[in-house]
Amino acid sequence: MKIERRRAEGPVITGFSGGGFRVDELMFAAVLISPERVEGWSPPPVSALDEGDVAALLSLEPAPEFLLLGTGPTLVRPSPAFVAALNAKGIGVEAMDSRAAARAWGVLRAEGRWIAGAFYPLG
Repeated sequence: MKIERRRAEGPVITGFSGGGFRVDELMFAAVLISPERVEGWSPPPVSALDEGDVAALLSLEPAPEFLLLGTGPTLVRPSPAFVAALNAKGIGVEAMDSRAAARAWGVLRAEGRWIAGAFYPLG
């Protein structure tokens, strides 16, 4: 039996290095990523995160199914106000540590899921 891995369209996280993310051939300490683009990010502390900090991702057309939030080396729950603000726009929030979020990004995009990601530094 031959197993073929599907490659997602758009930016793909291909590894970790130096506390950051390798996206295709570029390195980022923290990243905003969508099916259409990737950009470096200077995030606030997770407790201070608000929808303006991820506005570039919220403007996707169509809106993403959910925001995959990588909160750094460990899981940190975002504020209820942040989750409520995105839910009001019809966008869910799935929080996990950043390594798990980066791995989930690849799997979900290979399935063709229309999602967005905001990943805090790994260390």
